Amino acid sequence: MAEARTANEIEHAKAVRAMFSGIAGRYDLLNHVLSMNIDKRWRRLVRQKLQPILDDPNALILDVACGTGDLSIELQTHADASVIGTDFCRPMLAVAAEKNTKESLAIPYVEGDAMRLGFASDSFDAVTIAFGLRNLSNFSDGLAELRRVLKTGGRIVVLEFSSPAIPGFRQLFNLYFTRVLPRIGGAVSGSRGAYEYLPDSVSKFPDQKRLVSMMMETGFDSVEYTNLTGGIAAIHTGVKR
Repeated sequence: MAEARTANEIEHAKAVRAMFSGIAGRYDLLNHVLSMNIDKRWRRLVRQKLQPILDDPNALILDVACGTGDLSIELQTHADASVIGTDFCRPMLAVAAEKNTKESLAIPYVEGDAMRLGFASDSFDAVTIAFGLRNLSNFSDGLAELRRVLKTGGRIVVLEFSSPAIPGFRQLFNLYFTRVLPRIGGAVSGSRGAYEYLPDSVSKFPDQKRLVSMMMETGFDSVEYTNLTGGIAAIHTGVKR
């Protein structure tokens, strides 16, 4: 299990849960509009990284911080394996459950905290977390908890916003991310604070190379990353040592 959390980490988790609860109903619309649907392509790439495991009918995959279920659904609709989604925000899981019905799927969605997963150690063949790691109150402890529930040799895939790698593009994206996005997101969702939190949380998150180091320090081998859309986001993969 991860180390005991500090009072500040507990308060951070409460604030993040409340924030996502408030925007759950508009979350998908804003994700797709503000990213111009690029986020869908990114999730497909995550699925492709895991396809050999997804093709195994005996494999079990955990999608952590699954939110409204977009990645869980992307994985399950192309899998013989079984996928479980977990998130600590009940209103987001309610949206995910509605999608189950629309997609004729039966993905189990379990309410739970990524820092204290309610699963036995060495349970899963793969663990994914998309746009969730940076929301955790402690990145290293969160990675350790993801590692705990993985089988030895199991695969982790992290999809997260990162540091744009192209200098001119970096400035343009940062302008959009810090000035334009909060205004649009706030107007549509009614919570500008949630979309001001987004660039703030990304700015505090480790860049691509630092996240590689953190994953290796946590006990993952064969850690590598792929930049997406000029480094706006990146997919990091590793194997439990």
